[in-house]
Amino acid sequence: MKNMGLRTLCLVEPPEGLRDREGRALAYGAWDVLDGARVAPSLQDAVAASVGVVGTTGREIPGAWTPRRLAEEAERLAGGGILSLVFGPEATGLTGAELSLCHALVHAPTDPEHLSLNLAQSVLLLAYEMRLAALAGPAGRPEEGEARAAAGDVEQAVHELRAALLEIGYLDPRSPDRVLTELRRMIARAGPTPREVVLLRGLARQVAWAGRVARGGAGTG
Repeated sequence: MKNMGLRTLCLVEPPEGLRDREGRALAYGAWDVLDGARVAPSLQDAVAASVGVVGTTGREIPGAWTPRRLAEEAERLAGGGILSLVFGPEATGLTGAELSLCHALVHAPTDPEHLSLNLAQSVLLLAYEMRLAALAGPAGRPEEGEARAAAGDVEQAVHELRAALLEIGYLDPRSPDRVLTELRRMIARAGPTPREVVLLRGLARQVAWAGRVARGGAGTG
């Protein structure tokens, strides 16, 4: 991270001993990054203040970007706010639930005969592409406009939208998250402002109320 000019690290449920002598030896010269790392209880908490959230995957998932495409899209996705790059444990990677929280996915097209990258390689690869894009200058930087909503606020809207769409039977209660993931990424691509997220939450609550009324439930929201 520090080689490529990145300083902000957040660790989700890290193992014990990362700051002991062995951990500090592995982080030689980058102790400020290690000591300044924030610890979060969940991925959702870790990225709550971010505007864009990008997950990494070793699987070939349709629509996943290359690291270079990520670097090209980073300014737009960040929307003037924080862009978080999310890496999973080296042995397992990110879970399906964690990937569903991400607004975009990145996959490095490695050779089929040896697909896997270790965690340090993955971080360096993405950080290198991001640094090259930053050094190239602000060409293509989106025009400044109203601030984009943080991922935590968008996620709250998605949570309320999930409840509303289940209420009216739009989502399959046995497997609601596949469609919900697509909706989450669609909303993220639109880059909603805080005001627009408030409108979306109001819409979700009204849809849920209408669903309850239609089913003969309570008519008060």
